Amino acid sequence: MEHNVKISILLDLYGKLLTEKQYKLLDDYYNNDLSLSEIAENVGITRQAVRDNLKKGENNLFEYEDKLGLMEKMVIQEKNITNIICDIREIEKAVNNQKIKNTIKKIEEKLNSLI
Repeated sequence: MEHNVKISILLDLYGKLLTEKQYKLLDDYYNNDLSLSEIAENVGITRQAVRDNLKKGENNLFEYEDKLGLMEKMVIQEKNITNIICDIREIEKAVNNQKIKNTIKKIEEKLNSLI
């Protein structure tokens, strides 16, 4: 998974555990796509201070993930759901009964809502 995407997901999962300043800087950089210079100007600190705060916030997010593992569990759950959906589609192809096919479609829709 790309580093920026990973940070963005971790920020969604653990962002409230960061300081308000760290959260804002990480959100501006990774989600709002602002440059270090733009963030520094908006906040009134140096570009280097923004970079230092970003690194500290990133490290905190990775530490939270190491301890809690929510993103890893989420990725595994999504893979499992995707595999189940593929299995359901195979069953649907093999079944001739329309009522069973309708039930299979409902199950598939519910699983898709979990992804």
